[in-house]
Order: sequence, then C-alpha cells, then structure tokens
Amino acid sequence: MTGVKVYVTGASGFVGGHVVRELRAAGAEVRDDWIDLLDRERLRAVVRGCDAVFHVAALYSYDAAASELERINVEGTRVVVELCREEGVRRLVHTSTAGTCGPVPGRAATEEDEPPAWELRVPYKRTKLEAERIALAGGAVVVNPTTPVGDGDRFPTPTGRMIEAIATGRYRAFTDTGLNVVDVSDVARGHLLAFERGRAGERYLLGGADLTLQELFSAVADLAGVRRPRVHVPYAAVRALSRTPFVNRNEALLARVPAYFSWRKAARELGYNPGPVSPALARAVAEALARAESRFL
Repeated sequence: MTGVKVYVTGASGFVGGHVVRELRAAGAEVRDDWIDLLDRERLRAVVRGCDAVFHVAALYSYDAAASELERINVEGTRVVVELCREEGVRRLVHTSTAGTCGPVPGRAATEEDEPPAWELRVPYKRTKLEAERIALAGGAVVVNPTTPVGDGDRFPTPTGRMIEAIATGRYRAFTDTGLNVVDVSDVARGHLLAFERGRAGERYLLGGADLTLQELFSAVADLAGVRRPRVHVPYAAVRALSRTPFVNRNEALLARVPAYFSWRKAARELGYNPGPVSPALARAVAEALARAESRFL
C-alpha cells in the first residue's frame, strides 16, 4: 500500500486506532483527522484526493438515544458514501458488525444470514444494519467484526466495560449464551485484506473463536487473578431483570441466542487467518485493570 492515500473515520476509536497503525505499517499515507460525519464540507476536504476511505466511525452503545445512533451510524454513513462517490474515491471499506449477519439459533451464522427480527428492536443493531445497506448499495467492501478484544479500548466500548467488570470481580454470574471473540489486531489486518482483495458489494465476517459466556468470563477472571463467576442465571431471569435498573434491556435482548459466526468466506476470499484470542484477552485484562486502578488514584 506504499503511497496509497487513505482517510480513516473513527481513527481515535478502538478498532479505528488499530486500522490506522496497520495502514501506516503497510506504507499508506493516512489522514486521521476527527471530523463530525455530518460536517460535509470539512469531510469533503479530507476525502478529496484519497485513493481509499476506511469508514470505521460509529456509535457503539446500548444506552444512547435512538436519534443519536441514527444520526451517527446511518446519516453519517450516508454522507461518507455520497462524498466518496462525488470525489471519485476508488475504494471504500465500511466497518459494520457481525450482528447484521445473525445470530442464528443452533449454528454459526454466515454472510448469507440476517439477524432475528426481535433483535432489530435494539437501536444500535437496527442502525448498523441500515448503515451497512447504504454502504453496500454504494459499492463498498463491508467487513463485519465479531467481538474484538485487546489493547487500545480506551473509552471503553461495551465489550471493554464487560471485561473490566469481570476482571475487577463485579460480574459474578453468567447466562446461557456465547460470543465469537477475536483479537482486534486480526480485525485491523482483515480491513487491509478487504481493501486489497475484497469484492465491492460483498461483506466479510472477521471472527475468531466461539466461546460460551462461562468460558469467556472464566478466561478473563483467570487472567485477572480473581475468582471465576460461578452463579448460573437462566435467560428467563435475565429478561425479568432487564425490567429493572440492574440489567440493560438491549443487552439482555441480544443474549437470547449465542452470537456464533463463521469467518470461512474471509479466509477463502481474503486470506484472513486470525490467531489465538488468549493473548488479546490478556492485553485487554491488563488495560482494564490499569483503567480501574487509575480511577482510585
């Protein structure tokens, strides 16, 4: 990618920061200015002259107002796609989420699948699906990360907050669900592979290992040196608790079906080959503990 001019939206975020590092390591000339996605003229100025745009920016939240999620995730993506077309940007890589491909009860979901209807009541998921459709219609290559973990989750994301809660002993229970967990560094490399080899109008799941919530929580607790969560909470109880202030309603809704995904298409078409997730979890735990400790200093 030596000499390729690239603009990355969301460069200050968890995934975006890793994408920027991978691009620079590959020799790309990266612009990473933070610009409000609805500020058309400033965005146009930074996009102009670019060979590619990596649209990583999004609001990843289960608490934010639906209107704010719509503004950033949907309208922001619409502006990026329109400006790339108007300015003749050759390649647009759009960062979506595995959640637009599933989950599917009883098996790992693929790019041919879609989320169950009840999950679209969650504003984050609904807006990410709408944004993805806008990007695909605009000829983007779409990547669909599963649950990235690792270093650099500074703000942190809902995943980072979950890891911190386990590592500090605040989460002591689990329910019968699961996640596909992937090293954020592998996700970043997957973005570059999508730029180099992905087909316009296609989406590619960037995943790692399928883990039950009990397996994930136990791994994090072991890395943090705290007691493993041992209380099993049936999903019916989780749904009941979501009507109280103690459990987020949207997160409870998404826990109904294990979120397992297949990344075979990315392996076959892009050469994507993620490594083990344990080192990334170790980095995430170390950072989460340092973040928690800093709040008490």
